[in-house]
Amino acid sequence: MSSAGAGRVIHLVKQEEPMFEFPVVQDEAERAAIETAISAFVRGFYDKGLADPLIGPVFAAIPDLDGHLAIIENFWSKSLLRTERYEGHPFSVHVNLPIEPEHFTRWLELFVEAARESLPTTQAEQAIAKATHMAQCFQGGLFPFTGADGRPSRHPPA
Repeated sequence: MSSAGAGRVIHLVKQEEPMFEFPVVQDEAERAAIETAISAFVRGFYDKGLADPLIGPVFAAIPDLDGHLAIIENFWSKSLLRTERYEGHPFSVHVNLPIEPEHFTRWLELFVEAARESLPTTQAEQAIAKATHMAQCFQGGLFPFTGADGRPSRHPPA
């Protein structure tokens, strides 16, 4: 084996995305109000998702919904307020879900709706920007190939 890159190991380092380091909210009353809004947003979003014919079955299959909602609230608290309540890797949790590319479009539509209904304008737009980026990354990671039909696919064409 004499190819140029044979035996080379590439190390991937996870870096924080500076484009999603939002300004710190200093005022404690404002932070508390945003925390309350995050909770309302997450619950409102999941209510919409559960009622939706496309993504509802995926949401309904979550074994411990209340526990999951607490994790999601912690994720958005960390993302929007820089709290330290969330530690994890959201992509890996979604790898084996029964989702297709069209789920991402609907997920994002409901997300935007719920964010704008529940969060202060600044945090809603920040959350939407991050969620849009995440949806694009998740979709690219889950469907890295193009099938014979031209649609994104989990597997290379046969």
